[in-house]
Amino acid sequence: MRKETSPGTVLRKHGQFRDIWRRLCRNKLAVWGLVMLALLILLAVFAGFIAPYPYDLQDYSSTSQFPSFKHPMGTDNFGRDILSRVIYGTRISLLIGFISLSVGALSGSILGAIAGFFGGLADTIIMRITDILMSIPRTIFAIAIATTLGPGLANAMIAVAVSSIPNFARVVRASTLTVKDQEYVEAARAIGCSHARIIIRYIFPNVMAPIIVQATLGVGTAIILAASLSFLGLGIQPPTPEWGAMLSSARTFIRDQWYMVAFPGLAIMITVLALNLFGDGLRDALDPKLKK
Repeated sequence: MRKETSPGTVLRKHGQFRDIWRRLCRNKLAVWGLVMLALLILLAVFAGFIAPYPYDLQDYSSTSQFPSFKHPMGTDNFGRDILSRVIYGTRISLLIGFISLSVGALSGSILGAIAGFFGGLADTIIMRITDILMSIPRTIFAIAIATTLGPGLANAMIAVAVSSIPNFARVVRASTLTVKDQEYVEAARAIGCSHARIIIRYIFPNVMAPIIVQATLGVGTAIILAASLSFLGLGIQPPTPEWGAMLSSARTFIRDQWYMVAFPGLAIMITVLALNLFGDGLRDALDPKLKK
């Protein structure tokens, strides 16, 4: 027989979302971060309409030009418009950040939930592997993966995703250990629910808050990590416009054509700042201790 959702349950959920949104809106820095993030997403989606030139258009009569009315961010050594490349680079960087973090968050959350829910041998094996991976600096770990797989967009995303799994696994395990002894989980066991149903239906919904916060803050780290891989020649390859690759190709001109480095670096800084401001505000909004 189909289980009906009561109107009171729906209203209660809507009320919780309104409370979270209200607390988020009271944090002005978080609102600014959300607005900047929304603008960046719009910039990435409509890059083809906003960019004044194609990102790979080479004009050898206008190489290495300083910012001007025709080229607001100048041109690079191939005569390509830097503003257009920065705009298209937004699409690549956000794509890497969101997709790789989504894969890493999903994989790490599943492993963390299994470790926390079952305990015993499963917990020991998963957590010891996680401890080993977390003992390796994340950048070094990602470089090792990218070096093994080779350069390219897909391989860079795999490297970023795999390197983010241990953090999510540890966060979700800690939350699962707190949730699994609650009364509603014991009731689900008593009525014969399977382990998979308990984890999906009762564990995950109650550990989503730390996952969301960790993912929001982790996107900025993923963007920086992907830019680092591209800077080292292990990520996205030219002529694809990616901010780290743009920094790498322009570093030899930093003394005379500083703008080639300044604008891609500024784009990375603004994006990571927006994500961190929004992530901090979201963490405070989801904190039950701040409810009034």
